[in-house]
Amino acid sequence: MILIDGAEHSGSGTILRYSVALATLLREPLRIRNIRSRRPKPGLRAQHLRAVLSCAEISGGHVQGAEIGAQEIFYEPGKRINPGNYGFDVGTAGSTTLLAFALCIPALFASGACKFSLAGGVFQDFAPSGFHMRECLLPLLEKMGAQIRMEITNPGYFPKGQGKIEVTIQPLTGPLKPLSLLDQGKVDLIRGFSLASHLAEQNVAPRMAEKCKSILENQGFKSDISVHEDSTAVQKGAVLAIRTETDTGAMLGADMAGARGRSSERIGKSVARDLLKDLDTGAAVDRHLADQLIIFAALADGTTEYSIPEVTEHVETNLWLVHKILGAKAGVQGNIVKVHGIGYKP
Repeated sequence: MILIDGAEHSGSGTILRYSVALATLLREPLRIRNIRSRRPKPGLRAQHLRAVLSCAEISGGHVQGAEIGAQEIFYEPGKRINPGNYGFDVGTAGSTTLLAFALCIPALFASGACKFSLAGGVFQDFAPSGFHMRECLLPLLEKMGAQIRMEITNPGYFPKGQGKIEVTIQPLTGPLKPLSLLDQGKVDLIRGFSLASHLAEQNVAPRMAEKCKSILENQGFKSDISVHEDSTAVQKGAVLAIRTETDTGAMLGADMAGARGRSSERIGKSVARDLLKDLDTGAAVDRHLADQLIIFAALADGTTEYSIPEVTEHVETNLWLVHKILGAKAGVQGNIVKVHGIGYKP
C-alpha cells in the first residue's frame, strides 16, 4: 500500500491528485491522510473529490471516505485503466485543467483511447488556464511521445464555472521519452490570446492585449495577441494568456484571469511581466511547467533535464512525490531539474 502524508512539503491538493493518479497507474492501494492540511479550508474540496472519483471510475476502483471535507481516504484502484468516453463535472468553478492533468497520467497507459468531457472552471486563479495547458504543456508532452488533444468548448470563470473542455488521449505504444531543455535559446515571437465574455462594451479583451503588447515590445519582443469576444459563458469573465517557443524548443508562458477590481491594464501588465521575469532567468520552461513536467519525466525511459526559473514549493513537492511513489531519482542542481525516469510500461 502507498502511504502518503498530505501535510508534507506544500500540503496542497497537488499531493492528493498526483498520488491518486499514480496509484491508479500502478494499480496499488493508497492511503492518504492530512489532506490539504496547510490550506485555510483543509480536506477535500469539490475539485479534489472529483479527481479521486474520476480516477476510480476509469479504473473500476473504489474509495472509502470520499466526501467534502474529508482529511483521510483509502483508495483501491481497479486492475485496469478502461478506455472510452467519460463526462465529469466538478460541480463548482474548480479547475478542469487540474482534473485533466490527473486523468492524463493513467489514461496514457490505457488499452485504448480515452475522451474526457470536463465541466467546471477553465480560467481562474491558482490553476493553469486552459490556454496554458493546451499551448505550453501538451506540446512538450507530445515531444515525449504523448498524443493528447484538448479543446476549450466553453469558457468558465469563478465563481459560477460551467465551462467545458474536451481532452482526448491516445494510449502510448511504448514508454515516454525523456526531454532535454537546458538552453533557453532565442525568442522570435510571443503569441497570445485575449478573451473576454460579455464584456465587449468595456473593450476588456482589446485593452488587456494592448497593454501586454506594449510592455513586451518596449522590451524588444515581437508579439501577436489575438482578441476574442465571447457570449456563451454563464457569467462575465476574462483571461489573457501568452507563450513563446524558442529556436531551441524552450517553452514559456504566462496567464491571468479577470477578477472583480482587477483592471484590464493590470492583467496585461502582470502577464507580460511574469513572462519577462521567467525569460530573464534564462530558463527553458516557465514557473508552471517547472513542476508539471516532473511526473511525466519520472515515468519516461531515460533522464530528463531542464532549466527552471526558480525552485518553488511545488517543484520540491513533486520531486519528493515521484521518489516516494515511483522510486524515481530526482532532484535540482542550481536551476536544473534532473529526473531519472523509471521507463514505466503498463
